[in-house]
Amino acid sequence: MVDSTRSVDDSAESGLVAAGADSLAAFDEDHKTILQRIQHFLHGNPAMVPVIILIISVIAFRLVAGERFFTAFNLSLIIQQVTIIGFLACAQTLIILTAGIDLSIAAIMVLASVVAGKAAVMLGVPSVLAIPMGFVVGTLCGMVNGFLVTRLRLPPFIVTLGTWNIFFALVIWYSGSQSIRSQDIDKIAPSLKFFGERVSLGGAVFTYGSFLMILVFLILWYVLNNTAWGRHVYAVGDDRDAAELSGINTNRLLLSVYGVAGFIAGVAAWVSIGRVGSVSPQSFYDANLDSITAVVIGGTSLFGGRGSILGALFGALIVGVFSSGLKIAGVDVIWQRFAIGCLIILAVGIDQWLRRVSA
Repeated sequence: MVDSTRSVDDSAESGLVAAGADSLAAFDEDHKTILQRIQHFLHGNPAMVPVIILIISVIAFRLVAGERFFTAFNLSLIIQQVTIIGFLACAQTLIILTAGIDLSIAAIMVLASVVAGKAAVMLGVPSVLAIPMGFVVGTLCGMVNGFLVTRLRLPPFIVTLGTWNIFFALVIWYSGSQSIRSQDIDKIAPSLKFFGERVSLGGAVFTYGSFLMILVFLILWYVLNNTAWGRHVYAVGDDRDAAELSGINTNRLLLSVYGVAGFIAGVAAWVSIGRVGSVSPQSFYDANLDSITAVVIGGTSLFGGRGSILGALFGALIVGVFSSGLKIAGVDVIWQRFAIGCLIILAVGIDQWLRRVSA
């Protein structure tokens, strides 16, 4: 009888504690300022930050640059211009989500394009084999980075800073500093330029490469949000030691992330040939920095574990909108770079402000 009474008392006490906790939570929620509510909302929905910035940017440049900016043709041209950066930002996001960084991603892309282009045009390899050779080169380069980061426990920044120079040195050596002309590609391996072909839709002009970029983003969005691999990527970036204790093989996961990023760079290599119209060892030399810019502006935390793959797409579009809008408004290119630099600082500041929610 005593035990039954105690059970009833314990149950009642637990109910009171739970009710008190709910009341306290409701009290805290009711007494949050509007700014705090916005902060919590954006912390839980990081992709909304670049969406808001993108909408404000489009409206602002519509007012500043006039009707020439807000046309279907110009807006579609912005998408064309950011296609390559979008691909690299997609790959960069995967790595930054794990609290890493890849300074060599553009060099990997250029090396893959040179290998595929030279094999198809100069060595007589059929395009159906030469193009996958670029994918393989990109994947192997990414896995080299992953191996150095995981097995040798070297910082990603230092590793990829070194491989950036190594891969570009290989580009210059293998290509002999010679570009492959557009005419030669058209005559021998026209399929290398497939993703540069344009299609018109109601006054807007898109390339097949732009459609592929959006498709890659959507696929990775699904993978990161609906698969165990995606959840592990976020877990490792948030706390690698805790992820290991929970049973995640962090070394294997990181190796796969760098490999996938390299593969995406290999795909971007094929798209870049169509975008430029030739194979140039000097093209996109600083695209790695532009990809990091898109990721940061897109709301992905440089500390890892928080962000959205779609944010990188919006980040790339924001950079494109700023560049196009300022150019149409007649602003000097120096001040265009100045504006992008201010955007980066603003994005990092917003990230730090949002991180205080979980602190």
